[in-house]
Amino acid sequence: MDQSLPGVLVAQSGPAEAGLHARVLDHLGTAICGGELAAGSVLNIDELVDRYAVSRSVIREVLRVLASMGFIETRRRVGVLIRPAEAWNVFDPQVIRWRLASAGRMAQLRSITELRTAIEPHAAWVAAGRISPDEASDLVGIAAKMWAAGEAGDEERFLRLDIEFHRRVLAASGNEMFVKLQELVAEVLTGRYHYHLMPHHPDQQALQLHAEVAQALQHHDGERARRAMVQIMEQAFDEMKSMWEQTTG
Repeated sequence: MDQSLPGVLVAQSGPAEAGLHARVLDHLGTAICGGELAAGSVLNIDELVDRYAVSRSVIREVLRVLASMGFIETRRRVGVLIRPAEAWNVFDPQVIRWRLASAGRMAQLRSITELRTAIEPHAAWVAAGRISPDEASDLVGIAAKMWAAGEAGDEERFLRLDIEFHRRVLAASGNEMFVKLQELVAEVLTGRYHYHLMPHHPDQQALQLHAEVAQALQHHDGERARRAMVQIMEQAFDEMKSMWEQTTG
């Protein structure tokens, strides 16, 4: 059964086809992640062309991308069918972005933080044995800048430094699979900031723990770095739990 699309995205005159593609893709991706377009419903290409006032080539490219993410599949005599969440590529940064924009935001934050809790402490432990003196020195410097930005209440600068800090730790592990997680970490930290799920002023303990990780790596103390990173993850959980209770209480 066909399902009506939520809202209408009016295509303005002038934008390049690539811009139209991105707008349609974001609109459909967010609608699917939010459940407005439910699993099992069918998308009609002609209806999409009319609704978004774009060419069939734009719609075909959008559907190709959605298919690559596991969102849709084409079935003979049925058409373009929306697939259940279990089929989605949940590691795709764009999928994460759409899920964070949906009503399931907290569940997405929780699942990624659970993944980070499993990976980042071990990445810090591995990095302690592989990090170069220059890399360790840079990390200590970033931790110091994070402290200054946190104390000054400069949230945007703190976010950029926080993302860079965790990226550097993953990179220092020398494990290419850990390194790929940096995109997920960036999305979840940016999402927490964008949706006001981070404290306005970072907790003093969080600032100290980042410095602790950096100093431990500088001294090649893997166990100390691992413990500090575990505490960072646990604190992130506590912050989200507190904010979740405030929004649902």
